[in-house]
Amino acid sequence: MKLIKKIAAVVLGAILVGGALTGCGSEKAPSSENLNFGCINYSDSLDPSAMINASWCVTRFGIGECLFKFDDDMSAQNNLCDKYTVDDSKTTWTFHIREGVKFSNGKELTPCAVQASIQYMYDQEAGAQGNSTPSMYMDMESIKGDDNTGNVTIVTKKPITDLCSVLAHPYFSILDVKSGENMGENPIGTGPYAIEKYDTGVSLGMKANENYWNGEVPYKTVNIIFISDSTTKAMALENGDVDVVENITTPGDLQKLKKNEDYKIAEAVGIRCGFSYMNQKGVLGNEDLRKAILMALDDKTMCDVTVGGMYTAGYSVLPSALDYGYKNLTDATPYNVKEAKSILDKANIVDGDGDGYRELNGKNINLSYLTYDSRNLIDFTEAVVSYLDKIGIKATIKTTDADTEWNMLTSGEYDLLANNWMTVPVGDPYSYLDNWYSKSKANYCGYANNEYDTLYEELANETESDARSGIIEKLQQILINDAAVLVHGYYHSNMCSNKNIEGASIPTADYYWLTTNIKPAK
Repeated sequence: MKLIKKIAAVVLGAILVGGALTGCGSEKAPSSENLNFGCINYSDSLDPSAMINASWCVTRFGIGECLFKFDDDMSAQNNLCDKYTVDDSKTTWTFHIREGVKFSNGKELTPCAVQASIQYMYDQEAGAQGNSTPSMYMDMESIKGDDNTGNVTIVTKKPITDLCSVLAHPYFSILDVKSGENMGENPIGTGPYAIEKYDTGVSLGMKANENYWNGEVPYKTVNIIFISDSTTKAMALENGDVDVVENITTPGDLQKLKKNEDYKIAEAVGIRCGFSYMNQKGVLGNEDLRKAILMALDDKTMCDVTVGGMYTAGYSVLPSALDYGYKNLTDATPYNVKEAKSILDKANIVDGDGDGYRELNGKNINLSYLTYDSRNLIDFTEAVVSYLDKIGIKATIKTTDADTEWNMLTSGEYDLLANNWMTVPVGDPYSYLDNWYSKSKANYCGYANNEYDTLYEELANETESDARSGIIEKLQQILINDAAVLVHGYYHSNMCSNKNIEGASIPTADYYWLTTNIKPAK
């Protein structure tokens, strides 16, 4: 797959240990008592149908697994499925379910259980029971599990080049949806760990899955402690309150840990884009205003100084590390405060009442800017507001949590909304670029461009790699030319652990945190 150019993980002070499939029914006992893991609370719910953040928690915390799993080249490898076939039309896919796998409650993983799990996601979406949108990745005609043959057959409404990669997305974690358990608090999966106690927003107590099919589970118990502040996470690691933390985002704290041989830091550079949606259903429907906003921002200073090098500056929705023609793109709104003011003046977006802030059509501009505490987003938001103040554009920050921000995104209750997304969620940016396709349910910002739509529809039917890359390059340039998105830069993910731990890494896909690779150091 032609995808990644500079995506390999950069490992500092740690040897990242890879795990191989070892077959079914390991009977080895966990080799240590407890692991304490510190991370942000990305969702109060663990029901993958509730919202995308919840689905990621299921795979990140080692609760659920998918039929396929991404390697660090973003290629889907067999996981709960051990083999598959596809017809010539690429609409009928037959997946054989690995034998001997059990859910953590001891129930057998059967094709009918797989069918029920995937169908649950679509039923929830159809009934508007949650905000997750599995149909965004797989427009499914039907699914049928056959316990006699061991197969699950999925028929899609249109050809899909690589359905295996789609089924590696956390939306498609296979859970025992008929267990009777509360899906939001206790989803039952096939992963190495199972939930014992969930104290919403505070901690998640887990135990080793005694039925785990894929080798030794290193810890008897895992305690996930939710810590929102980056410096507090670093302090918890230094104090010994936690053994591993995800994403230390304060540069000073990260550098301090790097200099101390008692800690191991793994970093992955490449496929996450920090950006802000610009809601074009409101005042930001004015293209001149959007262009002036982007020209008022010094992206390089924000990435290099404001967030201390935690991001690489850029101006496209796809990172420069991906092989989609970034070097051929042209920045249509480079940093130029004087030109930003000129654009506003010519568009008659001026300060008519002398309060220091501009109006549009006689109405005061006060942009509602949503953000939350994750991956330096608050730092970016505060910097953007400061830069906009210099050109007479007022913006008011509203800091919330990830769940609330997602709900407000889908309901359109914002002008600007900061986020950090993985750009190739199913090994390809097609579904990510859907966010700006005018006919998509995922177009939460109201952007519309006929040329973009036509090219995006061509991309849906194009299977040749070079041709797809060419279309994707053009789509990026259209978004740049239309000032459709406020791009902050491309994030450097990290995982930090003490010297008693090995294998704590950030995979390229960022879907897998608590894996059996994390274990006591030898």
